[in-house]
Amino acid sequence: MTPYTDFTARLRLLISKNPHLVTTTLGNIFTMRLIGNKTHGDLAEIGIAEFVNQFMYDFKASHVGKDLFRAKEHEEDIKIVNEVTKAEFPVSLKAYGDGPLQLSTDKATKMFPLLSRLGPEIKGKNLKKIWEDPVFSNFGELNILPLIYNEKERRCNILVFNAESAQRNIARVILEDAGHGRKHPVFRFYDKDGDYVCEVRYGSATANALQRGLWTHTKNGLKYFESVTNGWIDYSHNHVLVRLFSLALVATKTGHEAALEMLRQDIESQKKGSMLA
Repeated sequence: MTPYTDFTARLRLLISKNPHLVTTTLGNIFTMRLIGNKTHGDLAEIGIAEFVNQFMYDFKASHVGKDLFRAKEHEEDIKIVNEVTKAEFPVSLKAYGDGPLQLSTDKATKMFPLLSRLGPEIKGKNLKKIWEDPVFSNFGELNILPLIYNEKERRCNILVFNAESAQRNIARVILEDAGHGRKHPVFRFYDKDGDYVCEVRYGSATANALQRGLWTHTKNGLKYFESVTNGWIDYSHNHVLVRLFSLALVATKTGHEAALEMLRQDIESQKKGSMLA
């Protein structure tokens, strides 16, 4: 068990005992979509880091964010430390709708060219060449924490992609048309049963740079996902939170300190009524 899988197992245990904690947090995070379609993604990084610090006693999390003064060694939004084992590991947090999910970016544009050199269909011995190449060397160690939402049905899930199982079961890689109105082809990865696992999207200069890299699909690749929340959970929008943000932006630090104290008391009351792992 890796430090990350140990963390997700502990997170799942905590949620199973205290589902109200994650329902509150995720409901607040997805409420941020009322402010802006992209707002929830950035605030999710802060919210999940704070969730870990408040409710997971053996772990500490810090938000890496958009730090302009240091280069990120990994694709990371949160850095987590297991205070028992002292293991430190990065986590890339994704807040996506129930569908396509980006697992990693390809800033250097190396994934698609590598697969192109190996051929339109890759299997057998050539599969080994994929995993031996530095571009894919950490495929089985992707620390992705996806917060998935279905806005129409107002429900959400934390679906973790089991990259280790996916890598173990991938049997062939095929170059195919992208479909769904997208003009660039993709390399799709399939397992021994012929089921979809993931894909690498086109990476030339004519493609959208933000969409290059490794993707999967929460519906099509469901057999390689594990729900940390033990399935879908319903959430509702917290309109009071939106009002709180509005007032906070025009209040002074004195008002912020008073509000912080009340929020701390509320969190402590949640802890007292919970079975924290």
